[in-house]
Amino acid sequence: MFVQKTALLSALTTALLASASLQAAETLKAVGAGEGRLDIVAWPGYIERGETDKNYDWVTQFEKDTGCKVNVKTAATSDEMVSLMAKGGYDLVTASGDASLRLVYGKRVQPINPELIPNWKNIDPRLKDAPWYVVNKQTYGTPYQWGPNLLMYNTTVFKTAPDSWSAVFDAQNLPDGKPNKGRVQAYDGPIYIADAALYLKATQPELKINDPYELNEKQYAAVLDLLRKQHSLIHRYWHDTTVQMSDFKNEGVVASSTWPYQANALKAEGQPIATVFPKEGVTGWADTTMLHAEAKHPNCAYKWMNWSLEPKVQGDLAGWFGSVPAVPAGCKASELLGAQGCSVNGYDQFDKIAFWKTPEAKCKTQDQCVPYSRWTQDFIAVMGGR
Repeated sequence: MFVQKTALLSALTTALLASASLQAAETLKAVGAGEGRLDIVAWPGYIERGETDKNYDWVTQFEKDTGCKVNVKTAATSDEMVSLMAKGGYDLVTASGDASLRLVYGKRVQPINPELIPNWKNIDPRLKDAPWYVVNKQTYGTPYQWGPNLLMYNTTVFKTAPDSWSAVFDAQNLPDGKPNKGRVQAYDGPIYIADAALYLKATQPELKINDPYELNEKQYAAVLDLLRKQHSLIHRYWHDTTVQMSDFKNEGVVASSTWPYQANALKAEGQPIATVFPKEGVTGWADTTMLHAEAKHPNCAYKWMNWSLEPKVQGDLAGWFGSVPAVPAGCKASELLGAQGCSVNGYDQFDKIAFWKTPEAKCKTQDQCVPYSRWTQDFIAVMGGR
């Protein structure tokens, strides 16, 4: 089943990226009355209505104000999001940078009109016109949240914070004298290839990697070689946040890439957990709320995109997920996030993050690069031990 599913995703990726031209959809001229319903594909924890914790609810008030009933379909990976949007039936998706361009080129999303979103003025200037959602001067969505992929570690094993990703990439004895084999994890997604590329960019400068998402054949081969060697060390390739947290608590996992969400949740439980920005740098994600090309509820969708940029909504979301608001005012607008929440979650580290983006054959740093369709196929093989 796993092989069949991943093969289908690979085929879908190839088909989407093969689309050679962009076709601009008719954008809304004005926001009218809501249609009464809104269907969103989102990362787990991104759309909360107080069912998990009554303090975290940015859906109920929106529904009262607009009459738009919010329905959420969670997706655990970017590939799953692309697949769901290809099938249709959804209005919005909270797409990360490794999915957004595939959705644009695959004509699964349509350009939006920022002039119809009053809260657009609130967006962090660092996120405006970012290449993962602005294509050919057209805007494909509203920034939602962003954050780094950190190195999470067990503080009883690492008395001093590890300063390098070598703890998960290279076979070695950890500070407790035991090998790292079977005690480390890696992210279950082709975009993780960029994490390995970022590590080699620092440790093998002779490869001349400039951008971890733009790899020529030689660079790409070296990265795959590192990932194949890493395979024997891996306890699990994670994508489910709950499972990863359980592995750190119950399965002896002591180091892994992670999102701030898991680390904050584990620390709140009193677990011996901390995170660090390793010296080689980190990858990260900047997520965009994108409008389906055939959205059935565009007025409700625009109302949600505007609501999502309210400072308190942004702050509450960042406090829950462990992310950073796309609206700087959100850092001070939420008691749930706290005065230091933005700093803790990486607000000041923006320039040190290599944000996820879809690898393309035509790239800026060199003549020809390995496209994402290859990344998908080869990472499936790596996880299978091939």
